[in-house]
Amino acid sequence: MNRIDPSVLAPPAAPVAPAVELLSAEKTYPNGTRALLPVDLAIAEGEFVTLLGPSGCGKSTLLKMVAGLLEPSDGRLLLWRRPVAQLHDCAHKMAFVFQSPTLMPWASVRSNVRLPLDLAGVPRREADARVAEALEMVGLDKFAGALPRALSGGMQMRVSIARGLVTQPDLLLMDEPFGALDEITRHKLDAELLDLWRRKKLTVIFVTHSIHEAVFLSSRVIMMAARPGRVVEEFHIDEPYPRSADFMVSPQFSRYAKQLQDSLLRASDSTHEEAPL
Repeated sequence: MNRIDPSVLAPPAAPVAPAVELLSAEKTYPNGTRALLPVDLAIAEGEFVTLLGPSGCGKSTLLKMVAGLLEPSDGRLLLWRRPVAQLHDCAHKMAFVFQSPTLMPWASVRSNVRLPLDLAGVPRREADARVAEALEMVGLDKFAGALPRALSGGMQMRVSIARGLVTQPDLLLMDEPFGALDEITRHKLDAELLDLWRRKKLTVIFVTHSIHEAVFLSSRVIMMAARPGRVVEEFHIDEPYPRSADFMVSPQFSRYAKQLQDSLLRASDSTHEEAPL
């Protein structure tokens, strides 16, 4: 008599809800400029998605819409199947890391990192414990009492990342955070960011102008074209993590970089001016 594998009878696993969904979401500014044509995009929990494209293609606009800093002119934007405004009603959290560290120059590293918790009314003992954990994660636990002016540019950016991590987010939004740093520091922070992403099981949306950074970091790259901003292509970087410096000199890395370079040239050539509405 044939035995039936019990797993065959088991119900299928429930699909995991996307962390981010843009459903024909677009942005037109009050002066009539169409900054972003309708975008349909789903980002699963745990993805590292990079937005790449020429200047003016709407990368930062899209990121700020996800953050709730800009409202779509039309369409919908959902975080864990809820409107952005309702994020505080669910268990998930989001943090935004800007292009520059935007630190309070008169305050210590500890105080700068603790700021979001102070604003949220978190008790000091709990806040200090979370600050110490965040600073340790970014390797700055020995600089908690330092002022920002005593830190290098890369260390200041680590403080900014720690300030985002201290809220214990599930979704981390990063708008060209390493663009102003030298290449050596940038590559070091890229590697540290990947380590944090994997250890904390974050979902990351990352904006950059660097093809090499996009290939090194991403599980998926979204290519955008400008005037008006729109998504034109996407690429899966099907390479295992962790990724070391050796990956950056591999034939596979070169192939991905060439694909993105060709796509970026197409995106740049496909830009067209659109009259205000």
